[in-house]
Formats: sequence, C-alpha cells, structure tokens
Amino acid sequence: STFKFKQFEIAQDKCAMKVGTDGVLLGAWNVCNKATNILDIGCGTGLISLMLAQRNDAAVITGIEIEENAFLQSLDNFNNSKWSKRLSIIHTSLQDFSSETKFDLIVSNPPFFTDSTQANNQYRKLARSTNSLNFKELISKSKILLSENGIFSVIIPFPRKEEFINIALENKLFLSRICNVKGIANSPVKRILMEFNNSQDTILEENLVIEKERHNYTDKYIDLCKDFYLKM
Repeated sequence: STFKFKQFEIAQDKCAMKVGTDGVLLGAWNVCNKATNILDIGCGTGLISLMLAQRNDAAVITGIEIEENAFLQSLDNFNNSKWSKRLSIIHTSLQDFSSETKFDLIVSNPPFFTDSTQANNQYRKLARSTNSLNFKELISKSKILLSENGIFSVIIPFPRKEEFINIALENKLFLSRICNVKGIANSPVKRILMEFNNSQDTILEENLVIEKERHNYTDKYIDLCKDFYLKM
C-alpha cells in the first residue's frame, strides 16, 4: 500500500489509481526548472507533484483532484513529505477550478478511456474516464490558466496523439517537444509525452524504450528515472 522512492513515499491504499509508469515518466520528463508556479491536474496520489517538488526546489505546486479518496490520499502524501510547505491540494474538478495565479507549468496524466465501463469500479472509472474530463475541456482550461511563457505537459495513449494536437492547435497551444514511448524496442509506441506552449517554435522529438527485456532497463530510461526509483 506504500510505494517508496528515494526522497519520498506514496501511500496509495485509498486511491483507485496506483503508482504507475505513466506518472513517473511525466514527472521525470517535463521541463520544470524555470517554473515558479506549477499546477497538477488530476493529481491522484500526488506522485507527479512530489517528483516536481524534488526536481525544483523553489516552485509552489498546486494539485487539483475531483475524487475525494484520491484528494485525501494526496493531502496525506504532501503533508508527510519534506516539501509540504510548497505543496497544496484542492478538492475540485478542473471545470470548477479558478485561479488568479497563472501557471508556468501545467501537468496532467489525464483520463483517456472514452468508455468508462473499461474501468472496474466507480472510483477507477472516475479517474480514467473522459466522462469526468475530456481532452477539449482539459486543453481549453489549461490555455486559460497557463502563463505567457508557460509549458503544458501531458502523457496520453499514442493512438490519440493527432486528436490531442489538433484540439491544442484550435486553442492556440503549439507542440514544442514530444517523446514516443515503447515498452521494448520491437513493440509499437504505447504512450506519448508532449509539451505545448503559447508560441510556434521548433518541435523537438525523441524516442524512449523502457526495457531491453523484462526488468532489464535501457540506459536512457535509467538516466531519466534514477533520481527517483530506489533500485536504480
């Protein structure tokens, strides 16, 4: 029920969505070093927020979470970390969230199932289904909350890449960085990490393979995650 990282622990007994590779990838990959105010949309256990607090020792990080058990879990995990003074969590949906502060970095590991029946309990459905937050709502609200020079960073399934990019363009958010993620070298791309900003610029593209074989990780994945996982 507790996942231990090098500098923090994640209790996850109350939360439907447990610690997973997607969250770790997003927390480790995005550009956060220049951010002063960070927003984590749908923060679940608080994993990504805690990773960002570790990577950026000055940023103030706000998480929002609609599901009550996950909200309480994040609150506990934040309070039990050494960065508790810079971390806060609000029990709300993105649709109802408002802020006078603009954010230099907005991160989200968003719901992506279009059919909530693919999740096996009501809390997991809420966390994973676009019925609670679809891509249009996520992108349009993030555009409003993003600072002029801010970055919007997400991880989504690869098949929904073009859909997400097109909705972002409709909201004048432009792809600036992308990473294609494979489980092993000869497998198809499973996930896509993307960063967007408010100005058209060069797109930096990279590829990441997680494993050479089962539990034998690639050098690139180790380099990305070694500051977090205990056994790296």
